[in-house]
Amino acid sequence: MSSTTIQVGIFVFITALIAFLTYLKCRDAIRSTDRSVEAENKEVFLAGGGLSWMFVAGSITLTNLSTDQLVGMNGSQMLLLAWWEFAAVVGLIVLAKVFLPVYYKYECTTTTELLEKRYGDKHIRAVISVLFLLGNVGIFIPAMLYGGSKFMVTMFGIESATTILGIESSIIYLAIGFAIAGAAYAVFGGLRAVAVSDAYSGVLLLSLGLLVVFLALKAIDFDFSGIPAERLTLIGDNASAIPWHTLLTGMLFIQIFYWSTNQTITQRAMASPTVEEGQKGVYAAAVIRLLIVPAIIVIPGIVSYKLYGRIENDGAYGRIVGDILPVWLSGAFAAAIAAAVLTSVNSILNASTALYVCDIHESYAKSKPNVRKLNAIITISIIVIALILVPFFAKSSSIINTIQQLYGLLSMPILSAFLVCLLFDDVDSRAAITAVIFGVILYGILFFNAPFHYIHSMFVTLISCVLLALASSKFLFGTSPRFVSKTA
Repeated sequence: MSSTTIQVGIFVFITALIAFLTYLKCRDAIRSTDRSVEAENKEVFLAGGGLSWMFVAGSITLTNLSTDQLVGMNGSQMLLLAWWEFAAVVGLIVLAKVFLPVYYKYECTTTTELLEKRYGDKHIRAVISVLFLLGNVGIFIPAMLYGGSKFMVTMFGIESATTILGIESSIIYLAIGFAIAGAAYAVFGGLRAVAVSDAYSGVLLLSLGLLVVFLALKAIDFDFSGIPAERLTLIGDNASAIPWHTLLTGMLFIQIFYWSTNQTITQRAMASPTVEEGQKGVYAAAVIRLLIVPAIIVIPGIVSYKLYGRIENDGAYGRIVGDILPVWLSGAFAAAIAAAVLTSVNSILNASTALYVCDIHESYAKSKPNVRKLNAIITISIIVIALILVPFFAKSSSIINTIQQLYGLLSMPILSAFLVCLLFDDVDSRAAITAVIFGVILYGILFFNAPFHYIHSMFVTLISCVLLALASSKFLFGTSPRFVSKTA
């Protein structure tokens, strides 16, 4: 039996096993007999409020730990990028202690529902949802589809004789396959199937990811000599990807935005029977993020630098995994990577349809739609758009940097709306919307013209948005914003 046959056989078996176990778990779930729109929204987008802390932790972990992390961060081949994971722990703690109790208090289906209830205006909820959707469709999903496909091509040494839109045809075909499978989970299973498959896949990916770390270190006899010091330091200089001083400004706010307001992540913690159960899951995810994930996303890349030198276009992780894993394990790891891509894609798809259905369609088009049918239509539409954008990320020199830089246009303006509504009373929604639009423009200007790092630009954008929202609310719209001493 050829090595390729073994790899493919193991890959298909494990992928099918995860799908089967997910089916068994979801089949036995108790579903409400209530067929109202509210009940359908909760079932499709919040798993009926039935996720235990273990599935919350597993789903949060794997939704984030996709190929943009594994391929992109290892592709940079330096220790410094571990700061993204260390700082993420702060974001998760803020979610558990500050934001999550508020979401449960206001019985939110989407994070943006909090904005409507605090500002008393459905329009700001819709504006922020549109921004989230732009980020999901235009940045995250195509980046993940490309990253997973790139890994598979690199790991298995797949060569394409033809190109499509300027990139290898094999990458396009794999991206289409990932997109179809991810959409199937999101359409037919809702958040329950997404979260359960995340948890099962997470155990596989974390286990094999740690094995890759061990085998990579063994390949260099645990000897880091010969690797340049700048690739082994956690203190970045001004020319590095993460200068040390950015940790004191925008870095923490990036994490608060991503973990505490981003529907794709926060949705899992909002889907537990109680806020305490959701908090337990978030804390467990924080422990995993602190103790396990940093090694997985930087050490193989550093080792690859010693073995091969600098590898361009995020190819380091796929190459070292293909070289150090035995044939039978490479098929299993391919299944783990496929699971990471699928769970991240279907998680973002489920979150995106939740935002569209609950925040836009039900408010402006039809208050009582067929939720499941609409879910399917929106999911397919998003997937088609994302696939069209995959070639853009193929031309990027670093996936992770491209994602962070682009998302700065949306993340800090969005976060400003949440911080203002959480920390202040009597702020006019029009002031908050004005500040958000101003923030998008300001970051765009700073990104191309500011003499400092883009993470500092994010910090400047956030502070400017908050101050503008408060000032314009008072002086243009005649309200009296006042600080709230207790958020929940």
